[in-house]
Amino acid sequence: ELLAESGGGLVQAGGSLRLSCVSPGRTLRRSDVGWFRQDPGKERVFVAAISWSGPMTYYADSVKGRFTISRDDANDSVLLQANSLKPEDTSVYYCAKKYGSSWYSPSSYYNWGQGTHVTVSP
Repeated sequence: ELLAESGGGLVQAGGSLRLSCVSPGRTLRRSDVGWFRQDPGKERVFVAAISWSGPMTYYADSVKGRFTISRDDANDSVLLQANSLKPEDTSVYYCAKKYGSSWYSPSSYYNWGQGTHVTVSP
């Protein structure tokens, strides 16, 4: 199944957005989930991830202290709260389920959604 991202949009620098990742089959509550972002012509880059147990969280240095990943098991979703947004955060954000060993490599993830666009104006 493909996951579904939402919550992107246009925001001024310093603003906030909350991105949501849901599973049509309601299978996220037992899954490790990651958020990545990708610019045109570039590789997908790790942003944050959360384990299904614990949970444990992981962040890219570029977003640490500004973004928070969390689980909403009641709604079977994974949220990415993005605060203090910068123009360099402009990208398409994707979520996916982790099946491989690396938390940080996109090759460990499957069931990618279609992405949600985030644009941060100066």
